[in-house]
Amino acid sequence: MDTYWQDWLQRVALDEHVALIAITAIFVAGIVRGFTGFALSAVTVAILTPFIAPLELVPMCWFLEVTASLIMARGGWREADRPMVLGLIIGSAVGVVIGLWVTGWLDPTISKAVALTLLLVLAALQLAKVRARFLATKPGVLGAGLGAGLATGLAAIGGMVVALYVLARDAPAKRMRGSLVLYLLGSEVASGLALFAYGLMTEAVVARGLSFAVVAALGVFVGQTLFTPRFVSYYKPICLILLIGLAAIGLVRVL
Repeated sequence: MDTYWQDWLQRVALDEHVALIAITAIFVAGIVRGFTGFALSAVTVAILTPFIAPLELVPMCWFLEVTASLIMARGGWREADRPMVLGLIIGSAVGVVIGLWVTGWLDPTISKAVALTLLLVLAALQLAKVRARFLATKPGVLGAGLGAGLATGLAAIGGMVVALYVLARDAPAKRMRGSLVLYLLGSEVASGLALFAYGLMTEAVVARGLSFAVVAALGVFVGQTLFTPRFVSYYKPICLILLIGLAAIGLVRVL
């Protein structure tokens, strides 16, 4: 067993301490995704950014998001605003290419600080229920998609931008959750192509992604089991407060 563990650590290119933190963080993030419909990558990034560079985290999170989205896709298709999601995905396809380029250009320490600051700001805006009314227009769809793509390329948190967009439209909770799920599934196609094009899908990253996808899936199943409709109004604020705290702690560690 110990030999298998050491071989796995070598394949994923992580030391034991960081690997254990990652397993715990991703399982918790999966639970959050299971009962809120978003924040899988956000929680993962908030906890792991001080230990793993964004250029390695972003492709790893791609595997996690694809796994979670496939598990939750059926409900998302039924409940989502599909024309809106299509516009968001088109904008995101452009934004993710720019975001990855910027992340690769930045110094690793600065890119970590940028990722955590972006996460903190987006979570705070959602918690404050800031409604960017200009987003609730036809041009706003592509603009929000572009912003989501940038956030994905910088920190794998495009879903946070889309959540702000849906908030601006005063969408019902079920539609918001379904739209986020469907957006995350559709946008991963474009993101995956961009990640391959940038050469970020290294052997170690793929090994991490496949291994941690199993952990994320277990978390999602647990989260779905814990989901209780009568408590739905409490899930998102609690999640956002958690994200703000984690992002703030991570930012202090990085700086």
